[in-house]
Parts: sequence; structure tokens; C-alpha cells
Amino acid sequence: MIKDSSNTSKNTIEKDDDEIDLMALLWVLLRGWKIVLFFALLGLVIGVLYSRYVNPTFKSDALIQIEENSQGIAALGENISELVGSEASKAQTEAELIRSRMILEPVVTLLHLRIKLTDPNIGAVDKIKTNRIDSQINTPEGVSLDSEQGRVQVSQFDVSRAYLNRPFTLTKSETGFVLTDGFDEFKGQIGQAHKFRGNDGQIHITVNDLPDESYPIAISKQSLKATTDSINSALSVVEQGKQTGIIQLSMTGNSQEQVTNVLNQIVLSYIEQNQSRGSEETTKTLTFMETQIPALKEKLESSEAVFNEFRKEYGTIDVAKEAELLLTENSQIDTQLNELKLKKADLTTYYTNEHPLVVQINEQLAVLNSRKRDIDSTIAGLPEIQREFLKLSEDTAINREIYLTLLKNYEQLKIVKAGQIGFARIIDLPISTYKAIAPKKLQIIILALLLGAMLGTMLVLLKNLIRNVVKDPERIEVKTGIPVVATIPRSPLLSRIGKNKQASNRLLAHIDHNSMSYEAIKSLRTSLVFSMPKQTSVFENNHDNNGTTFIREGKIILVTGESPGVGKSFISANLAEVFAQLNKKVLVVDGDMRLGELHKIFNLSQDNGLADYLTEGHSRLSKLEKSMPVQPIADPSIESFIHPTGISDIDFIPRGRHPHNPASLLMSERFTQLMTVLKTQYDYIVIDSPPVLAASDSLILAQNADKVLMVTRYDKSIEGQVTYAVKQMHKANIQVDGIILNDVQQGLMDKYSYHYSYAYGDTK
Repeated sequence: MIKDSSNTSKNTIEKDDDEIDLMALLWVLLRGWKIVLFFALLGLVIGVLYSRYVNPTFKSDALIQIEENSQGIAALGENISELVGSEASKAQTEAELIRSRMILEPVVTLLHLRIKLTDPNIGAVDKIKTNRIDSQINTPEGVSLDSEQGRVQVSQFDVSRAYLNRPFTLTKSETGFVLTDGFDEFKGQIGQAHKFRGNDGQIHITVNDLPDESYPIAISKQSLKATTDSINSALSVVEQGKQTGIIQLSMTGNSQEQVTNVLNQIVLSYIEQNQSRGSEETTKTLTFMETQIPALKEKLESSEAVFNEFRKEYGTIDVAKEAELLLTENSQIDTQLNELKLKKADLTTYYTNEHPLVVQINEQLAVLNSRKRDIDSTIAGLPEIQREFLKLSEDTAINREIYLTLLKNYEQLKIVKAGQIGFARIIDLPISTYKAIAPKKLQIIILALLLGAMLGTMLVLLKNLIRNVVKDPERIEVKTGIPVVATIPRSPLLSRIGKNKQASNRLLAHIDHNSMSYEAIKSLRTSLVFSMPKQTSVFENNHDNNGTTFIREGKIILVTGESPGVGKSFISANLAEVFAQLNKKVLVVDGDMRLGELHKIFNLSQDNGLADYLTEGHSRLSKLEKSMPVQPIADPSIESFIHPTGISDIDFIPRGRHPHNPASLLMSERFTQLMTVLKTQYDYIVIDSPPVLAASDSLILAQNADKVLMVTRYDKSIEGQVTYAVKQMHKANIQVDGIILNDVQQGLMDKYSYHYSYAYGDTK
């Protein structure tokens, strides 16, 4: 049908609705529930498999208290406290100390943590099946690993630097074991220590047990740094709270027994180091005293022996008052000098001579020595015997005082050392709970389910964004400016029959005449009948028989689509059938001379059809039309191309043989004359044309049509293609009278199910 190019519907086509319809998005998700459900179930399966694939992770905890100061020495007295000094420590500093190699290396050595045993025979499927893989256990006796074929135990494995971090394979043999790295092969006896020499160095190994023969076990020796780094990655050392002095140590791993043993040894190693450091001062002082006591004792004995010999020879000498005073003062100075020398000797153990305390003692020594020289010069004037007596008695007293003082301090420090406990104490040692902290299977499964659902949702939205299919009649009306004159529901019975390729009859009247699909076709017929102009009877004088003749003015209905597979042939055939029920003579023309298959619906052959008629050079029709210019009559040659369908009042013209120029044939005068003649013979002519976007045939056929209907398929046709097809029709000055939405599926998730008609009648 021709239209005015200024038709306002053209502007409606180009209207773009930029608003986001949230309800439309919701319905898009609901319609894509199968995709969302599929990916949700896929995520669920992946989550379950992953939760079984991952080895369980266990955790062990310990608590240590860090005291600010050590009070053990100060409690014994001010003098001892001054000798030993004090020590302070912060929890944060100690936390970093725990992670150092100074603490971890003894643990690594004790538990043989540098030896790594793995079972290479376990694959991903085995992990999923068993849900848990045994890990190695390190003890002071060696390293062990339980495998499917038996237990592995190695008590020694030392290699040269070139072999560090290199994988070896242990295999049990008939005579013992075989150790290989792919290049060298070493054989030994189980239970015996062996020393091998390879190309890159020496290997010391002691294998205590192996699984059955031909079951390989992977073994390697890690470097110290790699081992301590691995421990630190699983070790957490943090202070609980702020300035509490409580350090929490936690360690995670695949074996509860392993992490408990390792963490327990780390705690003990730190406490041992802490106690050693806390008593280090006392130990050094005792060592110094132990070296001084024998010398002082020997010096005292020597001075006493000389003094006794002098008294034995000269007897007792009375010293004058002045000499006694000088002697007393000199003795006190000597005592002070000795104490200062002792303190200086102790200080120089830790500090240099430039330290302020050492400088201060040196100054005091200088003053006392100066006074001592003055006293000595005074005493020098005394008689020789008196002076000798004073000298010997003074030496004996001083040596005795020094010796007794040092011996007393030595015994006190021994008591202090026995009671020193350091400034760190264990609050809680690690214990085994055997309760896995990871993986949290329920959380993983729920998260995987949600991620799968989210992925499915994104795919549905992306699919809807990229391929916006026709679903909403109102939306397609807005997009195209063409009304949706009918929505044809899917016929479940016809769909089941259509799966059988041998089934060819697809008319609803013969298969599913009580369905909503058939009622929708009838509703379309009613709409077309009332929308077409009324037919008028035309009478003319017939000179041959002196009477009048009735001239039919048949209506031509063109059924097309935007693309193949939308069901236009189905609509054409069934629409013709319901028109025939009105006692109207109907002709169905397969205008798709390329790929038309309308003949299959009527169980007819495609031969001797429209293409054949247009290509054959029949001249009789032209002669008849020239002799009767007022009223064209049927060309006898047309009848051979019109085939009865077996259905009352319905005839059919198939597509014929495939021509090389179908568009040119349709544009010929012969096709126009054919339509003019056929309109006089039939009340309705239904033409099934090729898709608009596939060929230009539909644009040519529409020039002769009274009604142009465009069929589009629900949930398959693309909105953009439908809109573009309508635009192409408008560019050719063709008015599309209506859109038929075919194969509409009804369901709970369909927002536009109200477009269905109710089946009224026998539904059995």
C-alpha cells in the first residue's frame, strides 16, 4: 500500500527513548532465569569442588607476657643492682625479635624443617575425592609423611649448597632405596646413614621407612632463608591491645599437629633466648669474679705471711697517736681506692675509658692517690721499724678486706643468677584443637553461588543490551510507530509436531483448532475485515448477451517479515484458511521465489508456480486485455499455475523454479497484469513475500497490496532489525499497516502475557 512520505509515523520510528526502565530490566532478568540459574548452579558446583580441593587449614595460638623491667637483681640490694644494672624491653620490639632467624633457626634445626616431603602421585581429582591430603610431620627424630602406599620417614638429609631447593625422588627398591635428581642416582640401605658424592657436591641421608616399591616420593632440602620466610608467612606475632605487653603468637598450616609443634618450639626458643639474655650481665660478672678471687686470695696469704714473719722477728710495736691516725686514714684511702678500682674493672667490661662513669672514677682515683702520697711522705719520717710495721699490717688488712668483699659479692650473685627468670613469661602454650579454620565451606559455596548468579545476571543483561529481542508489543509500537495488530501465541501441540521433520501439515485448523493460537489468527482476520474498505458491486453492459456482469475487487494482503524464520508462511497459510471460513474465495501466493516453502504446508509441489508463469512468454493474456480494455478477464494460461489445496475456497500458486532475476520479474508489467486479473477472481489474495532485509522483492510486491503486514517473532527477532525494516518500507513510500507478533510464549515470567486471548471452547 502506497503512503505519503510526510506521514507522521516516520518521526515516531526515529524517537529514541533514553529513559532506563527498571521494570523492563527486572523482567529481562526474570525472562533470563534459565541462564541465571545455570550459572548459579555452575558456581555452586565449582564452589563445592573448590571447598573439597583445598586442604583444610588449622591454627594454633600462644600468649607471652613481656614485663617492662627485671626486678630480680634489685631485690637483693642497692649495691648489687648498681653492679648489674637494669634492662627494659617493649612488646613491639620483642614481637619483631620472635620473627628473626636468631629465634627461628634453632627451631628449624631441631625439627628438620628444611626437609620437604611431598607425594607427587596425588592429583586434583584425588584431592577432591579425599577432601584432605596428609601433610608432613616434623619432629626432633625426623620428618614423616603418610602416603596411600605407606609411611615415609627421613631422619637426616643434608646436601651441599648446589643441591639446595633441588627436587629429588625417593623410591623403595628390593635392596633399600634409590635417590635420584634426574641426573645422578644413589642407592642405599633403609635405616642406615649414607654419604653420597654427586656431580654438585655431597649428600648425607638417612631413610628410616618408605612406601611400597615403585611408589616415588619427592624430597628436597630448602635453604635456611626460604624456610624461615615460609615460617614467617604462616606466623603472626601481634601485641594484644595497646601497651598491654601481651604478645599473641598464631600459626596456620595444613596439619594441626605440625603447626602446634612448630609454634611450641618457637615459644620455647624465644623464652630460652630471653632468659639467657636476662642473666647475661650476671654471668659476665660472675666470670670476672671467678678469675679475680684466686689472685686476691693468693695476695692476701702472701701479705699475711710477710707480716707474721715481721712480728715474729721484731715483736709488737706501739705506734704513736699521729701514726695511728695517719694509718687509719691511709687504710681508708686504700679501701676506697680498691673499691673504685674494682668498680672501674667492672665498668670497663662494658664501657670504654671515655664513658662518663669511668672518667668520674678516674678523677676520684687521682684525688685519693694524691692524698695517699701526702700521707706516705708524712709516714716516711717515722722510724724504719715502725714504718715497716705499719706497711705490712696495712697490706694485710687491705688484702683481707678486698678478698672478703669480693667473695661476699660472688656468693650473692650466684643466688641472683639462680633466681633470674628474664622479663618474658609464657601465659599460654599452643594446644591442638583439630578444628579447621579454612576453608569455610558454607561461605565458599554461598559466595560461589552468588558469584555464579551475578555472572549469569551480567550475561543476561549483556545479551539483552547487545541483542535486544522483541518481547514487548508496546515497546515495538513505540520503536516503529506501527500498531501491533495481533499477538499469536505458541501452539504447544504444533511445536511438538514440528519437531518431527516428516510432519508437513501445519495448519492450525487441522491440528490445534481449539488453541489460543488459532483464535488469535481469527482475531487478526476480524481486524483486517473491518479495517479494509467496503467492497462495492460494479455492473457493466455486456454487448454479447445484453446483460450485466459483476466485477470482483479482491483485496491483496502482503505478509512479510524483517528476517527469515519469523513464521510469515505460517501466518499466511492460516490467515488464508480463516478467510475461507467466511465463504470467501482465497488465493495464497508464494511470492518468495528464492527460498519459499509455503508449498510444504499444503503438501504440494513447488513446480509450475509464480516464477514459471512470469518467465514464460504467454501472449494470449495481452491480446485478450487489448480486445477488452474496460474489464480484464482471466487468461486461460493462468489456470495451469493455480493449484487447488484440497481446502474449500483456497487456491495456491507456488513459487516455481528458482529464477535468476526474481526482482526484475516482479517489476514487469506481466506481474501487474496478473494481480489485476487475480483480483477479479478472488475475494482475498494473501501473498507470502521474502524478508524485507533479505531481498527487495517485498518492496515491489507491496506496491500492489491493500494491506501490508510485517511478522516478527517473539524472543527471536531483533528490535533494531524490525525498526530498520519498517524504515526501508517507508523509504519506498509503503505504509506498513500492522505488525504481527508471532510465537508468543506465555509464562509466569512474561510481563506481557495479557496480550493473549482466552481459549473459548473445547480445550480437550
